[in-house]
Amino acid sequence: MKPIRSFFRLAVGILAGTALGQGTNSAPAASTPEQRFAVRVVALNTSDGVPLKASYFAAAKPGPGVLLFHQSNRTRQSWDEVARELASEGINTLTIDGRGYGESGGKKEARELYQDGDLDRAFEYLVSQPGVERDGIGAGGAGWLGVDNSVEMARRHAEVKSLVLMSGETLLPQLRFLRQASQLPGLFVVSDEDEYPPTVEAMEWLYDCSSSPQKQFIHYIGPKAPWLWYETSDASKVPPNGSHGTDLFERHPELPATIVDWFVTTLIRTPGHAPADAVASAVILNEIEMPGGVAQVTQQLKEARHKDPKVELWPEVNVDIIGEDHMRLADAEKKAGHQQEAEMERKVGIEIFKLNLLAYPDSADAHSSLADAYLADGQKDRAREYAEKALVMIDSHQAPLSSWSDTEQRRTEVRNDVVGALKQLGATEAATRPPGSVP
Repeated sequence: MKPIRSFFRLAVGILAGTALGQGTNSAPAASTPEQRFAVRVVALNTSDGVPLKASYFAAAKPGPGVLLFHQSNRTRQSWDEVARELASEGINTLTIDGRGYGESGGKKEARELYQDGDLDRAFEYLVSQPGVERDGIGAGGAGWLGVDNSVEMARRHAEVKSLVLMSGETLLPQLRFLRQASQLPGLFVVSDEDEYPPTVEAMEWLYDCSSSPQKQFIHYIGPKAPWLWYETSDASKVPPNGSHGTDLFERHPELPATIVDWFVTTLIRTPGHAPADAVASAVILNEIEMPGGVAQVTQQLKEARHKDPKVELWPEVNVDIIGEDHMRLADAEKKAGHQQEAEMERKVGIEIFKLNLLAYPDSADAHSSLADAYLADGQKDRAREYAEKALVMIDSHQAPLSSWSDTEQRRTEVRNDVVGALKQLGATEAATRPPGSVP
């Protein structure tokens, strides 16, 4: 059996013209070949005639779109760096000054009355632009304003397939939405030093309320800031310290690229999906170890796949480790002379590996693990079946070795394990030789 995988979780670093006859433009900025996008400032006319200023970063080719919302003490320009990079990656991006903020008209106090209409206006402007794919939209927000706007945007528009939420909170209807949105990927970002406590606790609760296993939490650890006042645009009440919302970009220069990568992953590489996270999947992973847990989780997976054939409920590597733990315990029980206990652990390990293969059918690694378990249990025909499948998959190079690793070193390690198993099962040297190799 392969040695147990050692793994770790990255705590940080692993992100227009007139529309509908209601928008006005400034002249578009020239786009250089290096930029691969164009920028223009637009005025979005709202239901009550108040203009909302926005910047539209148009990608050079058709693709998804993202809306970015600022925090109370900043304007849309705070998102410029991320917006430029998103557009360069093929994601059309709209940054907006909220009502009463920046260059937008109206009063801040009227936000609650007009929020839904303002959000709908921004959404319709973005999706009406040439080349914007309406069914692939993301939303990102910073602070109380931006986070609330982003979650409400997703609640109002099912086309929103990905969220980035930084240093903020939202209200009960939006929290209830997140509890139901089990297939909505989300990236959550906060710093202990945030100048508006208890933002950390609010973000942790927001993360917990999200029912999606496709979520990540970036938590910058540090000393807690004292409470001075609520989130405000008045710097005299709470001096900025670089730890709230988009202010984090200066202190953590890798963060804009992390956000861009998140949206590229969830809107372009695997639309509407992000790799499952071990922390986010903890409830399911623990359930596997409960009596009858494998059967219950198998049913959960089948039901989830019925709704979304591509959904991932847990990281492949974690369930592989759980299965290997049972196989090693079986070896220990066998050495201690506890044959019945050893057999029981092997059977549990086999069921866990079968569950993982159901979730990751294209993984040669998952086939290999199941083959090893069958071999340890004396089920030679089943061991040969899955080992041969694993070998064909590895040598074909038609898919990654697994969902979590596809390095040549890892492929070699797993292939050697598969070949070793087949030789134990009586396979000839020729049968295990790589295609095209010379004897």
